Amino acid sequence: MKYIVALAFLAILASLGSALFFMMKDGRNGQPKTGRMARALGFRVGFSILIFLCILLAWKLGYIQPTGIGAGQ
Repeated sequence: MKYIVALAFLAILASLGSALFFMMKDGRNGQPKTGRMARALGFRVGFSILIFLCILLAWKLGYIQPTGIGAGQ
């Protein structure tokens, strides 16, 4: 589970980096802007939702346990 979460975080960072790259490069020299930046940010949102669902599923299946102060205390 740790590896899946780490890979998802790396994918989020990579998609943010590619969105920054496309934001800086697209639309220069009279060329029209493309939707590559929006697509990269959409992938980031998808990866974020995926990591949340993986953590929730791991908790439900008992792979990870919550720690800290309980809700009723």
